[in-house]
Amino acid sequence: MKLRLFPQESAGLNLLSQMARQIVLATGTLSEILGVPASEHARLVEDMHNHEAKSAELHFALLTHMRTSFVNPLPREDMYALSRYLNEAIEKLDAAAELVSLYKLERLPKRAADQLEIISRQAELTVDAMRKLNNLDDLEDYWIEILRLAKRAERTHRVWVADMLREMKSTQYARNRDIANQLVEVTKDMRRIATQVGSIIVKES
Repeated sequence: MKLRLFPQESAGLNLLSQMARQIVLATGTLSEILGVPASEHARLVEDMHNHEAKSAELHFALLTHMRTSFVNPLPREDMYALSRYLNEAIEKLDAAAELVSLYKLERLPKRAADQLEIISRQAELTVDAMRKLNNLDDLEDYWIEILRLAKRAERTHRVWVADMLREMKSTQYARNRDIANQLVEVTKDMRRIATQVGSIIVKES
């Protein structure tokens, strides 16, 4: 039998899904930034700031919705945690974009693209998962797949750092390491979201 938590009240879940969608869009913008000359960074970084601002707007809209709704699809603390992790993830993507622009980096190792591919996939899965939070039986595979992707991201990060230490001078290493750290932290935020979903599944089973 499917677990259903107040399916008639889905506005909060839609807001969470929209926040995850902003991460998908922000990942695409950061991919664009990595592929253009430094002279074009400013325009795309502004786009990234807009994604982050939209996410913050959705986050606060969710807080307002939870305060004013008699019935919420999940316990308020769970919805708040999911929203906070989504917002923190896009803040780190925004920071990565700004660092690329500030450092005037026109080329990053292939590992950066690998991490963005992982983040994009995590975000795409999360867009769908947030809509399904009132059908928890559908989300166990999501939980497992996000954890698998997060482990892959951790391995990619370790190899990237080792490559940078071997191939780069200290200043170049420091700048690239800043970007690498931001990206791996995004994947950790996405893992935190999945772990929160997992805890909801366990509590409601």
